[in-house]
Amino acid sequence: MAFSNHTKRALIGGIISLFIILLGTFLLGELSGYEAKILIKKSLSGLNTLCNTIVLASATILALLLTVLSISSNSKSKLKKDYYLQVLQIAKLDTIVFIASIISFLILNLPLTESDTVPNNWFNFIYYTSLAISSILSSGLIVVVLMLYNTIVSIIKIIGLGMHNHPLADKTNIKKEFDE
Repeated sequence: MAFSNHTKRALIGGIISLFIILLGTFLLGELSGYEAKILIKKSLSGLNTLCNTIVLASATILALLLTVLSISSNSKSKLKKDYYLQVLQIAKLDTIVFIASIISFLILNLPLTESDTVPNNWFNFIYYTSLAISSILSSGLIVVVLMLYNTIVSIIKIIGLGMHNHPLADKTNIKKEFDE
């Protein structure tokens, strides 16, 4: 799949945020299984809140995309196919983040810290995995928001400001608009 410059910049922003979040995790240092178990118990409510927030944000973004498409289709300015492919990319990635957040929420709500059958040395893996999951979900949402921002800026430039020389503006219909 070919990515536009806007999409590449959004992906770079998400990757940078992922590294910053994971760097914070790395700076915590290595934990024993018992320490990890305690940290899991303390961070579980925050992780649940994060997953719920990402689910809510993703659902809201999908609804906003419908509004963006409505505004786009009702305008006199015509948009290229690339614009709609960009919106489709946002919708796909947002849906992936939405589904991953719900699955993560369900997995993170398993009462592993209450179980006596889970060995203490597994809690390190569980703790770092939960941090990685939350980092990836957060970065994924950042990418979606950056992509949405780029799309909205393009709409404003094309429809609101009448920049018909924008790369996503379809120039074939400009003459027809001015002839009417």
